[in-house]
Amino acid sequence: MTIVNPRLINIQDFDYPLPESFIATHPAIPRDSARLLIAGRLNGEISEARFSEIAQYLPSNSLLLVNETRVVRARLIFNRSSGAQIEIFLLNPVDPADMQLAFASREPVVCKAFVGNARRWKGEVLYLSVSVDNMPVTLSARLVGRVDNAFLVQFVWEPGDFTFARILEAAGKMPLPPYIKREATIDDASDYQTVYARQDGSVAAPTAGLHFTDEVMNSLASKGISTSRVILHVGAGTFKPVSTDRLENHTMHAEQIVIERATIEQLIEGVGRPRILVGTTTVRTIESLYWYGVKLLIDGEGSHFNINQWMPYNPKYDVSVTAKESLLAVRSEMIRSGLEVLSGETSIIIAPGYQYRMTDILITNFHQPRSTLLLLVSAFTGDNWKTAYHYALDNGFRFLSYGDACLFFPAGANLNH
Repeated sequence: MTIVNPRLINIQDFDYPLPESFIATHPAIPRDSARLLIAGRLNGEISEARFSEIAQYLPSNSLLLVNETRVVRARLIFNRSSGAQIEIFLLNPVDPADMQLAFASREPVVCKAFVGNARRWKGEVLYLSVSVDNMPVTLSARLVGRVDNAFLVQFVWEPGDFTFARILEAAGKMPLPPYIKREATIDDASDYQTVYARQDGSVAAPTAGLHFTDEVMNSLASKGISTSRVILHVGAGTFKPVSTDRLENHTMHAEQIVIERATIEQLIEGVGRPRILVGTTTVRTIESLYWYGVKLLIDGEGSHFNINQWMPYNPKYDVSVTAKESLLAVRSEMIRSGLEVLSGETSIIIAPGYQYRMTDILITNFHQPRSTLLLLVSAFTGDNWKTAYHYALDNGFRFLSYGDACLFFPAGANLNH
């Protein structure tokens, strides 16, 4: 395969026609009845099944990695006294900036947010009355600044008996992707959440995980496939298309990562077992973890877990470090720092030319044209993604967040099926 310089990639090579009728606006019911396209498993041929049957296509004694972030109800609708509607879409907390601290707070919280109809908001405090556990609560929003193309909004609620997470649960709406052109319903509160979601923080679901049910998880366990959990809080930038022709001119969004030391231990113990990654967010997390280990080995202990978009392509870090060596370096740093939980940030961009270090098998959905998510898939499959997507379009598969799933094996895969 020709080595590609990712900076010089022309995004037009990753465009394809996606009729609106192929974009799923509702999930399959039950969720594991979604169709599953399987590519690269046997001589590169394409086959299909139902997601509920996925265990039979995966190697036994492998390690499944999932993203257990939880989607917050990030859309808040306020009305001015004039009647004008103001929509505040939360992006991430700023004060406190730590996700867990912000959502557990009973004190005022400042968030970075997009504001719909912002020109009509004259700076007055907005109020929203909600009921939390049958208790009336007043939520107020105050503009306190601007940052980049977004606003800083302070939220205060009275009485202050409830956490910010609880307030959002009562006051907010599920943040469906912009290409799902309908209002969120009560069903989306569960449909747009994985069954293993645990920690609040995302404004978009890690959608490959939406297909999993307790029954699917049990079928995997019965085959000796163990599950490890990581967290990447998915930001709105996940929907941002590449708007420049050359990838080098695209700025990748940053997202928060949380990984427990127990997961690092599982990964170390599991070296040599096939790693099955559920979704692009899990891939970005685990591949970023590898590069953090490399960073520790090259730059020394005390290095921050902050992976910028081009770090994997920097000749400084072009060294022969195995996955195990990287993971051992991370574990040593956590022990040295007395950490049971590792927190970091990644802007990693995975595109053709990237060499995967921690990903053996990929479960993912069908992605938008011209997206960094599609580039990530292409880096894993080579041009096989084009064959798979043509097949999916020719055979009526459902695309994007609520759509069907793909099971991708790398070219020349030789795994114990």
